[in-house]
Amino acid sequence: MAIHLPVSNPSPGNYANPQRQRGHASTTSTAGAVAAVAAPPSTFAPQRTRFTASPTIAVNTRHAAPVAPVFAPARRNNNDKSTLASMWREIQGEGDWAGLVEPLHPLLRAEIVRYGELVAATYKAFDLDSGSKRYLNCKYGRTRMLEEVGMAGAGYAVTRYIYAAPDLSLPGGCPSRWVGYVAVASDDAARRLGRRDIVVSFRGTVTGSEWVANMMSSLAPARFDPSDPRPDVKVESGFLSVYTSDDGTGRFTCGSCRNQVLSEVTRLLKQYKNEDVSITLAGHSMGSSLALLLGYDLAELGLNRDGRGNRVPITVYSFAGPRVGNTGFKNRCDELGVKVLRVVNVNDPITKLPGVFLNENSRVLGGRLVPWSCACYTHIGVELALDFFKAGDPACVHDLEAYLGLLKCPKVAEVKKQGEDLVSKVTKYVQGQSFHAAWRWQMAAIQACDLVQALGI
Repeated sequence: MAIHLPVSNPSPGNYANPQRQRGHASTTSTAGAVAAVAAPPSTFAPQRTRFTASPTIAVNTRHAAPVAPVFAPARRNNNDKSTLASMWREIQGEGDWAGLVEPLHPLLRAEIVRYGELVAATYKAFDLDSGSKRYLNCKYGRTRMLEEVGMAGAGYAVTRYIYAAPDLSLPGGCPSRWVGYVAVASDDAARRLGRRDIVVSFRGTVTGSEWVANMMSSLAPARFDPSDPRPDVKVESGFLSVYTSDDGTGRFTCGSCRNQVLSEVTRLLKQYKNEDVSITLAGHSMGSSLALLLGYDLAELGLNRDGRGNRVPITVYSFAGPRVGNTGFKNRCDELGVKVLRVVNVNDPITKLPGVFLNENSRVLGGRLVPWSCACYTHIGVELALDFFKAGDPACVHDLEAYLGLLKCPKVAEVKKQGEDLVSKVTKYVQGQSFHAAWRWQMAAIQACDLVQALGI
């Protein structure tokens, strides 16, 4: 059901190889990992279950059988008095959020909102004034950025800004510059959280031309580890370009987005090597794609290790994120233990891209894998589905503030009633739009091109 949600102005907007596994021990040497960071890559249906968690929130779980299950948490009562410090590993997805999403546990809800607000800070701090000397960069210095956007009490210190330079040449294109930041929890926050949390936060795209450039690209091998390129692991080449491209002409850029974040996260892991540490990657829209690529990259290179050699958990909080890679990419992320919680609005078309036609639901025909199954895009992780639509402002379906507003809404019944009043208006509005048919044909053409490329014809 469509739910009317009063929101603020919308933010701008983003088979596994069994021969080699890194479940608990990494075989990548430090020197090899450093070399992998320094050198860019050579090239750039499971069953769905839908529950009703509340009148406005539904959950769609996608669980792949883990290689070596190590945790099976008991189902918790949402009225329990557990603290975040005592159950942070569960909140970060160690047990694939079993018993926490249906119904949505209050601690998990609070953490989703908290990380969402850390992502929202990237939009608030991004300079879109073409006359400013910081145009397309952050408006503030690292030490005061969170304070300037109203998050002085967040409990994190920003340690590095992240820049990216996708290869975009469309007329009127607006190449990305500042795309996010790396931050680490303060001592007080670490005590409350139960561990030292390293956060990487990514914004989404800002202009329509950036989205067109990303969506017009096909799957390409990630090849992050030179010693084991894994050609079966493929990701959307537009997202890969944003993650790996380097622009030496930018005023603030210094190496690719990939090199920047890998080196900074590695530095922080070394600094806090004797503590319990978590790596949390959060992003909105295209930013969620960058977060997922980073999570896979860290795990594939075996960089998520503490001073005792234990694996540091990697969790991705994806807001309004599109599909990023193929089934090989999904299976490898599952194998490496990268946990992904996808927060999506069921009315948001971006969350259905790419792979409108070639996706996880079209890999099997008559009980057999189709020849083009390797070209099918696949979502990863556990999905928390929201449902809202504002007839007067359809763009809100992708707005991060709308996502967070619904999660924080204390009067669910009132929102539901308002939504019921809008059903007829929403239906009339959607039926009156002419862009839907054109959009479907455009995506069909894109997917046909991908299929032709995959089949080599």
